Amino acid sequence: MLAIGGAMSGDVWTAAGIADAVSTRRTSAERVARIALERIAAYEGVQPAVWISRVQVSDVIGAAKAVDARIAAGERLRLAGVPFAIKDNLDVAGMITTAGCPAFAYEAKSTAPVVQRLLDAGAILVGKTNLDQFATGLSGSRSPYGALGAVGNRAFIAGGSSSGSAVAVAASLVAFALGTDTAGSGRVPAALNGIVGMKPTKGRWSTRGLVPACRSLDCVSVFAATAQDAALVDEVAAGFDDKDPYSRRAPAADASFGPTFRFAVPAREQLDWMGDPESPRLFEQAIGRLQAICGEAVTVDIAPLLEAAALLYDGPWVAERTAAVEPLLRRAPEAIHPVVRGILERGLTISAVEAFRGADALKAFQRAADAVWEAADVLVLPTVATTYRIAEVLADPLALNANLGRYTNFVNLLDMAAIAAPAGFRSNATGFGISIIGPAWSDRALLGLASRYEISPMSEPSRLDPPAGAINLAVVGAHLAGMPLHWQLESRGARLVRRCKTAPVYRLYAIKGASPAKPALAHVGAGGAAIEVEVYALGVEAFGSFVAEVPAPLAIGTLTLEGGGEVKGFVVEPRALEGAEDITRYGGWRAFVAERGKSGAAGGKKDPV
Repeated sequence: MLAIGGAMSGDVWTAAGIADAVSTRRTSAERVARIALERIAAYEGVQPAVWISRVQVSDVIGAAKAVDARIAAGERLRLAGVPFAIKDNLDVAGMITTAGCPAFAYEAKSTAPVVQRLLDAGAILVGKTNLDQFATGLSGSRSPYGALGAVGNRAFIAGGSSSGSAVAVAASLVAFALGTDTAGSGRVPAALNGIVGMKPTKGRWSTRGLVPACRSLDCVSVFAATAQDAALVDEVAAGFDDKDPYSRRAPAADASFGPTFRFAVPAREQLDWMGDPESPRLFEQAIGRLQAICGEAVTVDIAPLLEAAALLYDGPWVAERTAAVEPLLRRAPEAIHPVVRGILERGLTISAVEAFRGADALKAFQRAADAVWEAADVLVLPTVATTYRIAEVLADPLALNANLGRYTNFVNLLDMAAIAAPAGFRSNATGFGISIIGPAWSDRALLGLASRYEISPMSEPSRLDPPAGAINLAVVGAHLAGMPLHWQLESRGARLVRRCKTAPVYRLYAIKGASPAKPALAHVGAGGAAIEVEVYALGVEAFGSFVAEVPAPLAIGTLTLEGGGEVKGFVVEPRALEGAEDITRYGGWRAFVAERGKSGAAGGKKDPV
């Protein structure tokens, strides 16, 4: 994540924050691009399988300089300087599209319109991300380019098929990323990595230039840190494309919800948690947050929706997936991932009779879905009931993949829109999320509701007790959320426990010549002050690896917090104070960076980034 500084003190690596800072020339698109490239390079050693291809560094910097020139010339760009990535089943002129299959790869002659809209708005493309091959799967483990693990715990799946895009956002390598969503590929990875995933109404965004999975169901989707960012991308990306036969014209008026709303939830006995001991509690907490923003819960029968979901992989729609890659399947079946090949080969045996029977069945399920909207404004479900280790999914790919799609597969079949929103973390640091689902063309209303949910009560952790098997660590400077080294915590699955202050016995200094700029927190006793910190929980192994990388003259010791609690945290050797500036009066590193960013003095740089 990235602090922009200035009037945006406390803002993090968000599309809205970056675009505003670049547009107002408080920073430059070039500076943002260089930071993104530094983060990407640093994360290569953590998960190299995020990327299938990257835009040349010189081209990234050139594009950023062009944005700066456009801003200087007076243009208003909605996504000025915002770094983003796209799933490698979307075309960009001159780049190779693989869809996760080297034998299928081709050089694209033109850029997908949805991508071009973002580029025209000033966004900076940095690369194309890994995926479950041909967007067939929900685990992120069906790729010859490598399996991806969740950012919080890499032993567990990142979710698919848009695994690389989700990880790129969750690890703060880019501010947003495009995925695709046919069965849940834009929502499952969002949940497991603690970010937002928006699956628009079918046809709201152009799918021209997308390698099809099920062409009649496919949607381009977006991953972002916040619902506000997803809404910003939607404003740019949405629009009718008369050259895309599946594009649809939006109605004249968007759906809207009032201050109060009704949200449908299933009866408890209809929720299968797949044996997960923590998901039920997290789901109940999310319901409480929705009620706190004036939502009224109503119970509905979701059995018809679950039956409709089964049509996607157990019914004739498998044949539509087969149609997309049939020439390669017949010519060189060995070139296709064995699990994906097994699914696609089933489509060769599906008859037209079965296809029409499936279409008839879907119409009946659609009637049942319509009844949900008579009872409530939105439907709220867990995005995924549980998660699995990568090794477990590799050992049993079909059954566990089906479990992952239980609450997502029906959404496109039944022409709904959905927003996947974070709803906490399990003790193993994997994300849990809910899906807020509405009828077609309710996209903007869903985004608004998701934004209200994000700031509702219980969104901020309050307990200081670390989870079992974890250690609490207080950070005070460059590792804070929104600061240049925060990724070192994220990559280890750190979980925010609370934001608070130290006991009033410390003084804060800016270390002379540190790059990136870093503070020194020194215990002085009398004459000290309370300094703002963030406390994170890390597993024992992750804590050990983090401590091993702390450079002198910094060290990890024990800090005393307000109220007398103690946690591990950053301390310094006396030499760190030589030539250092006493910045205690700011009360914390964020306020110092923000103030110095206004005058171009933070960290000795003129740029407030």
